[in-house]
Amino acid sequence: MGRFEGRGPPETVEYEPTSVKDLLVEMKDTAELLIDLSYSAVLHQSPNVAHEVLKLENKMDVLQLRARMSLMMAARSPDDAEALAPVLGVVAGADKVSDAAGDIAKIVIEEIGLPEAMRGALSEAVEMLVRATVTEDSPYAGRTLQDIDLESETGVRVIAIRRADDWILNPGPKTRLHADDVTILRGPEEAIDGVYKHTTGDPHEPAEPAEPDVENLERAVDSVVLMKNLSELAVDLAYGSVLFDNEELADEVTNLEVEVDALQSRFEAWTLRAAKEADDPVSLRGLIHLGVATETISDAALEITEGVLRDLDVHPVVELAVKESDEILTRVTVREGSKLAGTEVVAGVPATDVSQSVLAIRRPDEGWLVGPDLDTTLRAGDVVISKGTRTSAAEFSDLSA
Repeated sequence: MGRFEGRGPPETVEYEPTSVKDLLVEMKDTAELLIDLSYSAVLHQSPNVAHEVLKLENKMDVLQLRARMSLMMAARSPDDAEALAPVLGVVAGADKVSDAAGDIAKIVIEEIGLPEAMRGALSEAVEMLVRATVTEDSPYAGRTLQDIDLESETGVRVIAIRRADDWILNPGPKTRLHADDVTILRGPEEAIDGVYKHTTGDPHEPAEPAEPDVENLERAVDSVVLMKNLSELAVDLAYGSVLFDNEELADEVTNLEVEVDALQSRFEAWTLRAAKEADDPVSLRGLIHLGVATETISDAALEITEGVLRDLDVHPVVELAVKESDEILTRVTVREGSKLAGTEVVAGVPATDVSQSVLAIRRPDEGWLVGPDLDTTLRAGDVVISKGTRTSAAEFSDLSA
């Protein structure tokens, strides 16, 4: 039996037979939600969302401890240990992402503070995400997500639900909302306002972003926002590389980690220069915390890929986890004269008949283009990272050749 000190009250965790595959999938989903929630907490200066991050961080700690217990029980020989070592890397990386997200949330909880300019920049880099508690008289209480049909009607999606101390990640159409459920909503701001009011009975009142008033601070903020986008992409690619034993995706994680390290150096330089110009240099503490935590996320992504980069065989438990993934990541290089060369991409959607979302582009001599509003025209030589179904991914790869 292990005694675990989480961010919440200490919790006793006992070994119990658990599917490592299920634990890996849950850790992956939890890590991705943690990143979304932590940056959203900073953007909206929301202690409520920040506390949800700490609750999820506590859940992640329990998951990683159970995963380690199960892996230790499974290792009966040196060959077993070698096969399971990459899985431990995945577990450790997910836990490191969780810790970094918790550090970001504490910027709000501990009132460390951020320059108002940071929130202005994040508003363009973070999708609208809010925490809403279902009231007893909400028109959504007691109904399934399929019945409510929020996404079709409003474009708003329920990405997670906390019911007391239990989390429902990626809720499906048959998931029923109950009074007192804490829902995490994502969608366009104009639609979220109405959904939030229907859910809670109260109007949604987002804070107004401010414009930067110090030139060097604006450059520091721009650097950390790009670090955030690249680190988030690195985590996506890291899981894709492991789940599909794809060395090309793992190599891109390495490229991203190098880029984030370089951005971290520039970020530190611009922040120090901004401190010289700022009326209150102490107000930049939160920005420094955000930069350090963001860089840690890219390091965690690299740790997740270690087994792939070292050419260790993928353990069967990871192969089983692949079946839990509805969408897969692909990496293609646009060839001269291909159907993708010259194709316009607007808000991440390429002008093709293939239902594939472009997450990022690595362009020779220009670096990475990444973000929720990715608008560009694909060129020969572009390395394109996209997400879609297995069928659409294969079709997209064919268009690049």
